[in-house]
Amino acid sequence: MTDSNPVKTSRRRFLAGSAMAAGAAASGIAGGALFKSGSARAVSTNARIVIAGAGAAGLSIATRLSRQLDGARITLIDSREIHLYQPGLTLVGTGIWEPAQVEDRNARYIPDQAEWIRDDVVAFHPDSNQVETSGGSRVDYDYLVVTTGLQLNFDEIEGMDPSLIGSDGIGCVYASPQNASRTWEAARQYIDEGGVGLFTRPPGPIKCAGAPLKVTMLIEDELQNNGTRAEAEMHYLPPGEGLFSQPDIHEFLKSYFPEQRDIAIDWSHPLTGIDPGNRRATFGTPEGAQTIDYDFIHVVPPMSAPDMIRYGDLGWQEGDFQGWMEVDQYSLQHRRYPNVFGAGDVVGTPVGKTAASVKAQAPVVADNVVAAIEDRELPMEWTGYTSCPLITEKGQAMLVEFDFSLEMTPSFDFLNPFEPQWAPWFLKERMLHAAYNAMMRGRV
Repeated sequence: MTDSNPVKTSRRRFLAGSAMAAGAAASGIAGGALFKSGSARAVSTNARIVIAGAGAAGLSIATRLSRQLDGARITLIDSREIHLYQPGLTLVGTGIWEPAQVEDRNARYIPDQAEWIRDDVVAFHPDSNQVETSGGSRVDYDYLVVTTGLQLNFDEIEGMDPSLIGSDGIGCVYASPQNASRTWEAARQYIDEGGVGLFTRPPGPIKCAGAPLKVTMLIEDELQNNGTRAEAEMHYLPPGEGLFSQPDIHEFLKSYFPEQRDIAIDWSHPLTGIDPGNRRATFGTPEGAQTIDYDFIHVVPPMSAPDMIRYGDLGWQEGDFQGWMEVDQYSLQHRRYPNVFGAGDVVGTPVGKTAASVKAQAPVVADNVVAAIEDRELPMEWTGYTSCPLITEKGQAMLVEFDFSLEMTPSFDFLNPFEPQWAPWFLKERMLHAAYNAMMRGRV
């Protein structure tokens, strides 16, 4: 007998195809890098390697280098004791996870062979092969890996400050579990009472570009479940004429939001100011400033590389990626300083500010650093692979995978990237955190 229930069929095929393999793919394991050559032995060296930043990229690369090198002095510099699973902040901000589910300790992932300096890099001096810390120290290196992540520029929105999150109808799932939790508190009031909801997206690259879309759809889903959807007016306000960098998903969302979800799209509306007391937001439209009253607003701040990159020697000096770290988009080696590499949100590349990109980039950077130490041709290239489980509602998501070509690169033929399904939701909600932890330990 054939089971005609498509949900059951999708679940059965997904599990039969190995859930762990799917989780690995969505973490960036499938198709993330092009292997040209590699070394199975630990390379003997006394090279001094400094890794600036102990986020997902820094920890993953440190772990790999500690196994691939024998005798190297690997130094991680980062003051953060708490490690945040940032892909989970969207789930915290929409009431699905608790804040504790995205918090961990960096000490659990720093390899024994590495030295951990609990401080922050405040300046790079690539001409003298040194980094400077906030404590006033200078640390010498032979090779530098920059994995500092990016910075959130709330101050570029007039009247906005992170301390406002959770009050006056303001939400933002970025930056911290506390911000995400306070966002849910503000969103719940909107879900109960209705009114005007504004969901913003700033100009320029941002981490996890799907997050503002997910928040919008998950709150709309909660309004439906709460029976208050008719009392809510929802607007998604992109800064230009795009919704998503992958053109097929952009076209899908362009019709899906207004036609299937009754979410208006207000094109070319970057948020420029907010008046919390009056619950009023100002947008810089092509026709001039426009003010809209709101009951709930999800504020996504403009983002950039940290100032030490943005205004320093390692940043792109001009072009589309000006201010982000200048790297070759394939090798992730700095284009002007060959003993410097970068990975994660800080790099200026066409796509890639996701955990899936980090998973794909980490082996590229580690192997290329080893090759540089051995004075070999760099063996690895990142293809631009990135992945976004685009949640449309609780229990449904679309697994969007693509690379520099912006063509879809699906890992599983039974997962239609244009159809919300159970399996990608299962990946996002149940599996990717474990795959992420394995990535930081260099196991995948």
